[in-house]
Amino acid sequence: MPATLTDDALSRRRSAVSRFVRDRYGPRGTLRLHRAALGLDLLRAPVNVMLSPVFLLTRLGAWLLSRLGAKRAGGWLARRRVFLPSDMGRVIEADLLVLIADLDARGIGPGAPPDAVRREAAALAETRNAVSEITTSLIVLAGGWLLFNRATPGIISLAGPLAEIRAHSTAVGDFLLGDRLGRAWYWAFPVELSPWEVIGTGIALAVAGSLVTTFAGLIADPLQLWAGTHRRRILRLLDRLDRAAPAGGIEREHLLARAGDLSDAVLMLWRNLR
Repeated sequence: MPATLTDDALSRRRSAVSRFVRDRYGPRGTLRLHRAALGLDLLRAPVNVMLSPVFLLTRLGAWLLSRLGAKRAGGWLARRRVFLPSDMGRVIEADLLVLIADLDARGIGPGAPPDAVRREAAALAETRNAVSEITTSLIVLAGGWLLFNRATPGIISLAGPLAEIRAHSTAVGDFLLGDRLGRAWYWAFPVELSPWEVIGTGIALAVAGSLVTTFAGLIADPLQLWAGTHRRRILRLLDRLDRAAPAGGIEREHLLARAGDLSDAVLMLWRNLR
């Protein structure tokens, strides 16, 4: 941390960051922020959700290359932007740039090079997206317990039960002797579910899930504000800029988001093997 940054300056920085997160990520602030998503972001969202595993692989590759001594190659890979730029992400980055510029003007900022500040701002926006994915996974998990009394940590494990309900309802509605006899018939002789019905349901759920992810911050932002997560994340960012140190490794939010996908796939495989 710069020697010129006194305890008083650090206190004023923390106060400024606290005001910033209250304004940007409180209930009213996050509602204003999500207005930026009402546009092309609705089309970008499904693509960015599909690109999330690619993002994690690039960050793991960058970390591994750096550990093996190929720091230049690792740094180049770490700087690759995988996600499609979103309007809401641009607003998040712009707000953070304004905050850091204001801190610099008051003598309590990191005084870092503009490229480094922009990289950190983009990384923070990506981390926030990962939190939105985690929120969506929790919503899907809760929905699975309420509807089917079973763990559904992701879209994959939810697609099968929903496809079964849809196929059963369609078959009962099309039964020649009426719905009542149709329900009795298909209770005794369950509907055979084709793989394409599961795949189609999964695709529809993935699109719906990506839209939920886009607006999951309406729930996640105030909760993170209350828990102090937003504040700590920005203070860590400023600390890295103070020390001119790049972000080390991968933010745990990205790992948690992908852990949900992995557990979803493993759970589906286990159920199929059983």
